[in-house]
Amino acid sequence: MTNDAGAPLVEAKGLIKEYGAVTRVVDDVSFTIGRGETLGLVGESGSGKSTVARMLLRLVEPTAGEILYEGRDLLKASASELRALRRRMQVVFQDPYAALNPRMCVREILSEPFAIHGERCPSERLREMLCEVGLDETALERYPHEFSGGQRQRINIARALALRPEFVVLDEPVSALDVSVGAQVVNLLRELQQRYGLTYLFISHSMPLVRYLCDRVAVMQKGRLVELGECQSICQEPQQAYTRELIAATPEIRTV
Repeated sequence: MTNDAGAPLVEAKGLIKEYGAVTRVVDDVSFTIGRGETLGLVGESGSGKSTVARMLLRLVEPTAGEILYEGRDLLKASASELRALRRRMQVVFQDPYAALNPRMCVREILSEPFAIHGERCPSERLREMLCEVGLDETALERYPHEFSGGQRQRINIARALALRPEFVVLDEPVSALDVSVGAQVVNLLRELQQRYGLTYLFISHSMPLVRYLCDRVAVMQKGRLVELGECQSICQEPQQAYTRELIAATPEIRTV
């Protein structure tokens, strides 16, 4: 984990998301993510953290605000520009069961990102992708139902990294796994970040996980950002009562 002192890779400026005239699920949220950094985005269910992440990826359109990637306004990007940028931004979803097409074997799943961009994926690259996440080539002809939850999430991670992105949104990637398997996946994510210099937005409701993996943390409550700063500092001396409640609500975990 690093915190680059240069220009941020990702910037959110005054993000607002409204549904209808009265429901504001994200309310004036601003933060930056430095290249090679992991920013934790935490809060209880319904706090708006996943909506923020989806806006950063342009999967959900903001009602107002700006999203900058290397200083480029994503909301003004053309379709072709956005398509090129999508190679550089990926996501690992929460549910490893729902995120994989049950009718596709692993070879097809891992080849899909290349096909979307009109490229062919060499067999050697497929084997390399599996090796990176701790699986071997015997997995290629198997289907999702033949794997455990932890193995499925490793396949999801391999797919997310297929096109060598710079920025990866991790949307509660271990909350559907048991504690020991989740710890192994978190350690894998940390190793991959160090190996490839990845930048992460790590969404979670677990402050111990955030403290282990993240450089800084942004705390959301009811759509608003209520605390933002260095992870260790906030975990040791939280300024907001809500942050203290989050810390107290999640027990320590074993990650090694």
